[in-house]
Amino acid sequence: MFTEATFTFLDELSVNNNKNWFSENKARYELLVREPALDFVSAMAGKLAKIAPYFRAEARKTGGSLLRVYRDTRFSHDKTPYKTNIGIQFRHAQGKDIHAPGYYLHIANEECFLGAGCWHPDSDTLHKIREQIAHEPECWFQARNDIQRKAGWVLSGESLARPPRGFTVDHPAIDDLKRKDFVALAEITKSEILGTDLVELVANRFAAATPLVNYLCRAQGIQY
Repeated sequence: MFTEATFTFLDELSVNNNKNWFSENKARYELLVREPALDFVSAMAGKLAKIAPYFRAEARKTGGSLLRVYRDTRFSHDKTPYKTNIGIQFRHAQGKDIHAPGYYLHIANEECFLGAGCWHPDSDTLHKIREQIAHEPECWFQARNDIQRKAGWVLSGESLARPPRGFTVDHPAIDDLKRKDFVALAEITKSEILGTDLVELVANRFAAATPLVNYLCRAQGIQY
């Protein structure tokens, strides 16, 4: 699927991040980035159906699991038009955007990693997750600790400096209640990305993150 040429293209794009260069090299993007990414998504469909049947692997050029190469520069000081990474998200069937519960693969020359959980959930969703943790902290601790013992998953993301409104500072899960992201990351190496067993490897690591994603789905009242 992915090859050394994929990483070479991403490296060249980072140096030539402009519309003229990208237009001249669009065929290479299709061959080296989009096609192998869509092949990977297709290959993950059967695996994901067994791990998490309500999550979708959609091998479409637009609107599917492969995230857009175009950056949203409206509110950014960085006006370069293209992402220099490959982002693939397998989100819940009820999710409408990248903030929904999901599994994620990030491929870039700087780093490659896997993600699982909810990144920057909206305020209503964030409140539901916090309420669930507040009412059953032991179940949360079990899910949180279980994934951190498996496959190198580590909880990541942003947190508040102070407890969120409505939650006491002495709650046993206060450090987690401060979280603004409920996402875990796991390293995946470039050699693993280029390996022949990438699909099996990613599927196994996603399966290891089941306790976290299942918990987050339950907190939101959606099926896992």
